[in-house]
Amino acid sequence: MTRQKPAPLFLFALVLIAAVALGAARAAEGDPGGRSGLKVPRFASLRAPEVNLRTGPGVRYPVDWVLSYRGMPVEITNEFDTWRKVRDWQGTEGWVHQSMLSGRRTVIVRAGVAPMRREPSSGAAVVARVQRKVLGRLLSCQGAWCRVEVSGLRGWMQRSAIFGVYPKEKIE
Repeated sequence: MTRQKPAPLFLFALVLIAAVALGAARAAEGDPGGRSGLKVPRFASLRAPEVNLRTGPGVRYPVDWVLSYRGMPVEITNEFDTWRKVRDWQGTEGWVHQSMLSGRRTVIVRAGVAPMRREPSSGAAVVARVQRKVLGRLLSCQGAWCRVEVSGLRGWMQRSAIFGVYPKEKIE
């Protein structure tokens, strides 16, 4: 009696199933497995005015939230293939497709009204008072201060008043 060789299609199917299972296990365990080669965590911003935040890395996962601030900063905390796990300024987490993200650095005012100053000093003249949830473009940071642009105005805001930059991150 001779043994039959497995059909090539059958072997291909087994390899494909194993690869999908490994990828799903890596995503569930928090293994980045990403393809970008960029460091994680990092900040990015939303490219579209509405972005679906899914419970997992793929279209088969349900939409948990819809983020609706184009340009809003998000922190990328994990990667899986073309999907990025993000956290918004309020702590909401989920997965978005990489095409919905931009590398442009932005900030959002965390709470209350934050003064934007002419120079990076608490004693400097106030250029504007920026409301909670207002978005701005991140220009640079030095020490406890970041230079931002909001509605065409440029000035310095305390790093602790904004989301979109790490406490000791240097931006030039």
